[in-house]
Amino acid sequence: MDFEGFFAEKIADLRREGRYRVFADLERQAGAFPKALHYGSGAPKDVTVWCSNDYLGMGQHPQVIAAMTEALERCGAGAGGTRNISGTNHYHVLLETELAAWNRKPAALLFTSGYVANQTVLSTLGRQIPGLIVYSDAQNHNSMIEGMRQGKSERRIFRHNDPADLERLMREADPAAPKLVAFESVYSMDGDIGPLPAFCDVAERFGAMTFCDEVHAVGMYGPTGAGICERDEVLERITIVQGTLAKAIGVVGGYIAASEALVDFVRSFGAGFIFSSAMPPAVAAGALASIRFLKSHPEVRQRHQERANSLRRRLAQADLPVLLSESHIVPVLVGDATLCKRASDELMNRHAIYVQPINYPTVPRGLERLRITPTPFHDDEMMDRFVAALIDVWKLLGLRKAAA
Repeated sequence: MDFEGFFAEKIADLRREGRYRVFADLERQAGAFPKALHYGSGAPKDVTVWCSNDYLGMGQHPQVIAAMTEALERCGAGAGGTRNISGTNHYHVLLETELAAWNRKPAALLFTSGYVANQTVLSTLGRQIPGLIVYSDAQNHNSMIEGMRQGKSERRIFRHNDPADLERLMREADPAAPKLVAFESVYSMDGDIGPLPAFCDVAERFGAMTFCDEVHAVGMYGPTGAGICERDEVLERITIVQGTLAKAIGVVGGYIAASEALVDFVRSFGAGFIFSSAMPPAVAAGALASIRFLKSHPEVRQRHQERANSLRRRLAQADLPVLLSESHIVPVLVGDATLCKRASDELMNRHAIYVQPINYPTVPRGLERLRITPTPFHDDEMMDRFVAALIDVWKLLGLRKAAA
């Protein structure tokens, strides 16, 4: 077989469909968020980033940087390998204790990413619990789907954010079968929020465990920023809370918070934990500092929501096809893969604005979009420039104004 030819043809297919992914060569600038240097053709230039998942700018917060610097000087760069081989660094212990308390759970466990946390926990439960039936929201993240597939348990899909459809499916199953309901709180592409109390009601009626992915809510919702579970007062009702440290917390890594027995079970049987090198101590220290700051500064969350609502309103007033969402995520519909990539390129080339195009398979074909994530640091002047830039690019490319 001509392997190189096969690879090249597959890439050519992506290019023909307008779905080939190009990663902008950016250098984040500490102290200048949301600015970055773009290394394209010619000399590097300043650009404004409008699509970062560092939702609150905590990746450049002075307290986070100071905590990481101190831990780096104390402990060195790496963790020395897996926790099974090199032991648990004390910063891991401190962070897991903080995460457990934040989520009102007896225990927590760290992973190298939110993806690995989802994949490991769901696959471990599926493999280890005989006869487990997993009920999955139709729009769950790829990491959750992969975990369920690897777990090889029976999987039933309920309509997105539909507790009635979930209940219908659960009524069809053997009442004695063990069950798990898996869903997200904030869905990252449409920005909608799951009906968590209603999901808990259904799960409790059928004696099912619940698994809630809070990746796009951690740090940004609830009185202390623990997430939508905290905001909607269901933390004690959710069996497993999963989250990330790579978005609003500003560093990298994932975690779960649950009962002591469940966390110990995953720690002891989860291959994605057992065989993965541990998070560097400096990263754990930075996450710990970030969480402690956000818990005591609700004004950051308030400013964040105000900025998202302000941008959403400005886009609608400009007759741009902004999709209504309940969260901090502001999608603007393009509806064509090639045009979506061109819109992103023109924003960068003409206006020094970076927004990554979102194409299939991240979203369905025909729903390609620019996914915008305003932060507390995007001020009114930046918003005025951004809206004007979008209007210019929409006119240049002849894009439709009204959202479908």
